Amino acid sequence: MLEHAHLRSALGAQPLFEDKSWRLSPDAWPLTEEQVTELEAVGRACLEFYQALETLYLRSASGRNLLRNRPLVAPWIAEYLDRGKPKWLVELSRSQRLRGVMPPVIRPDLLLTEEGFALTELDSVPGGIGLTAFLNRLYTQTNGNPAVIGAGDAMINNFLAALAGASDRARAPAIAIVVSAEASTYRPEMEWLAGELQRAGHRVYCLAPEDLFPLGGTLHCDVDGTPERIDIVYRFFELFDLENVTTRQFMLEAWEQGELKILPHFRPFLEEKIGLALFHHHLLRDYWSENLSRPSLRLLRRLVPRSWVIDPAPLPPSAVLDGPLVGGRPMNDWRDLAQASQKERELILKISGFHETAWGARGVLLGSDCSREEWQEGLEEALKVSADNLHLLQEYRKPKRLSHRLYNGEGTGIYDAQGRLRLCPYYLVVEGEARLSGALATFCPPDKKIIHGMVDAALLPCVRAPVA
Repeated sequence: MLEHAHLRSALGAQPLFEDKSWRLSPDAWPLTEEQVTELEAVGRACLEFYQALETLYLRSASGRNLLRNRPLVAPWIAEYLDRGKPKWLVELSRSQRLRGVMPPVIRPDLLLTEEGFALTELDSVPGGIGLTAFLNRLYTQTNGNPAVIGAGDAMINNFLAALAGASDRARAPAIAIVVSAEASTYRPEMEWLAGELQRAGHRVYCLAPEDLFPLGGTLHCDVDGTPERIDIVYRFFELFDLENVTTRQFMLEAWEQGELKILPHFRPFLEEKIGLALFHHHLLRDYWSENLSRPSLRLLRRLVPRSWVIDPAPLPPSAVLDGPLVGGRPMNDWRDLAQASQKERELILKISGFHETAWGARGVLLGSDCSREEWQEGLEEALKVSADNLHLLQEYRKPKRLSHRLYNGEGTGIYDAQGRLRLCPYYLVVEGEARLSGALATFCPPDKKIIHGMVDAALLPCVRAPVA
């Protein structure tokens, strides 16, 4: 059991989120052996999904056939994924040099429901890497528990391996974790992560974009008054934020000269939430069957809730939308959803990507948890901005009610709290393999319908539960 005073002291000495706090627990979150095995399979499936999404996008953009044995040309896929992006970024994302370059960190959001896990989002620029590594170490050291998922500093070691593996230098690379002002909430955890790697003898620095400067066609930072050449940039900022990253052009010039690796690279099609809707699109069913392994295909079909792209393109009077039913009938217009009953509004509406509200819990609306007027306003806004920012509609899978021990506010006692769980496993891609390196459990009060890191939630590492 981890004592409250020790937790408070450890977290107080090393703040991990800027101006954030959360509830504390003496115990890590227990996972059954079956759940851990499934998490390992989820990592493989998510990496395969990204690889198949890249092929889908590039074939669509070039007008090539998508299937092996019958014709299917779908330029609308690339149009969806490119919508609202500047032309230079679209052209860059299609570069042949970037073919096969996958994100080094993959983190799905999993809700634990009565039927098992539900995969609601997939993130390739996730927060929580340093926090989870810190909690893994804290709960392992205190309890002497090797069963913590990510014990042995797996997150830290695999993070370094995932980045260093991209280098083609003979020497160990110098790595800059570049955190923008928009992402400054996460700067403390990235500073801690860089500091731990420095203590292990590696040249890893957490920097703001303006800390970088060009020198002779290469990218540098200042280290104790001496220019240090950077070999790899780990991009910790969203692509909608690129205009505010003043040194982005220096990064790109060094990359174009072959003097720098950027991970994850500027490939916005991999960061659109509508990728999950494309996975469920009826026209693409055969594509996913051909491009995913059978185990990954079965797993994703079970985990990913049905999802649709909110596209307001008009339909002929006799046509219907591939979407949820309203009043037991198919829709001809997305505005028909405004008349859906509360039960039929068990749906999540969220912006897809490339927008300041597309990360965290911002820009997310649960239809059954708001008034009809709020739901209608959300739909109208989604349709209004669709020329630049598409929205995703997703079936809501309710997390089940669970119990876990928490400290009370003063830390003077422990009680069995009721709540709901979001699980975020972190996979580091090393030598083409998605390695499960930690998992962060967010345990929220039961009245919270949309689970995220909030002041009344508990943030916990995960541990293999002992076999009874």
